[in-house]
Amino acid sequence: MSLEDFSLPEGTHTVVLGLGDLNGIMRGKRIPASNWENICKNGNALSAALFALDMVCDVWDTPYVNMDNGYPDFHMFPITKPVSLPWEPGVALAFARAEGMDHKPVPIDPRQVLIRQLERAQKMGIDIQVGAELEFYLLDPETGLPKEKGNGVYSLERAAELEHVLGPIRNNLNEMGIPVEQSNPEYAEGQVEVNIRYDGALLAADRVITFRSLVKQLAFSHGYKATFMAKPFFEQSGSGFHCHYSLWKNGKNIFAKDGKLSQIGRYFVGGLQKRMAESSICGSATVNGFRRRQPYTFCPINTAWGVDNRTVGLRIIEGSDSATRVEKRDAGADCNPYFLIATDIAAGLDGIEGKIEPDEMTTGNAYESKTAEPIPTDLRDAIELARGSDWLRKVIGDDLCEIALQQSERELELFSQQVTAFELDRYRDVF
Repeated sequence: MSLEDFSLPEGTHTVVLGLGDLNGIMRGKRIPASNWENICKNGNALSAALFALDMVCDVWDTPYVNMDNGYPDFHMFPITKPVSLPWEPGVALAFARAEGMDHKPVPIDPRQVLIRQLERAQKMGIDIQVGAELEFYLLDPETGLPKEKGNGVYSLERAAELEHVLGPIRNNLNEMGIPVEQSNPEYAEGQVEVNIRYDGALLAADRVITFRSLVKQLAFSHGYKATFMAKPFFEQSGSGFHCHYSLWKNGKNIFAKDGKLSQIGRYFVGGLQKRMAESSICGSATVNGFRRRQPYTFCPINTAWGVDNRTVGLRIIEGSDSATRVEKRDAGADCNPYFLIATDIAAGLDGIEGKIEPDEMTTGNAYESKTAEPIPTDLRDAIELARGSDWLRKVIGDDLCEIALQQSERELELFSQQVTAFELDRYRDVF
């Protein structure tokens, strides 16, 4: 791309340039417009620790970046044309890619995990389209609790109450090129869902990174704290990240045959079922992420699949040939979209190549299934399965997989060292 492709909107004085870190959190720098041309040509330096720090910015010695090698730099370069932030006059946003000091991709960049699977799909003549549904909470910044009371799922009255914040989220993101299809109140007070229109898998993942960052900024500017934490309130609905997959070849959706799931689609489901358990850590990397995975909560606990069934892990949506797709429902809203989508695609393509048939379709309550294989409902089991998976290590890459697993192990250890409010309330005054 030429410099013209990255030209700044008129009146821009600052460019925000960022990319996704180990946890899919957007990080980067603010750059004066006067230095933008230099950045486009030569990149902007950051420490490669960005891909090896946890969600609260702790670092530890890991493969690739550590004290012995001094936590070396990489450069980020813009890959999208800067677009103005409607709520911040004079400021524009651009998404970046990572490049090592050797001018090669950074081995521990999670984005590269997805790129490798898309290159594999391309060799098979397949274009993968992904739609994202993200749930999140809008909370009072002072109390950390919802401002609204009562469950208002799909309520148009609740939607109107929230329009002063959800309206700008929809409209501003659409204006910036993130095509929001709809929003609605979800299944808890303060919880909402926003759907992003399907597109190419890499663009879809990049948009999730950007979306979460911009939603938090917009919410703050309207007096709310937005959180994509998977389970902020145990007694309330968790926040999920549902991915809708369809595969296209020669302009046709190969998941569809006469409005039903095709044989290729069945193989994709079979591949997903085979790897859902060992890759579950890619959809939830924290203790809290697995608190969401409870029976009868509309979050799956097994690999069951079915048509238009919200109790299963793999929901098939049929209809027109263009709309037929597979919805995978297990991931939390806080997960890294590159890890999630890449491992889903890798498993699905394995299913197509190996002609893996799914098990018997579930037509009733999947939580009561006697045949569907379980998936982890706690972090310790997820780590154990991931540690034993040569397949997962091959898909993610040795160093990056090790870093991600180390992070989850650290989270588990830190959690085990805490005395909770529940323990104090229950035991302190009686023993």
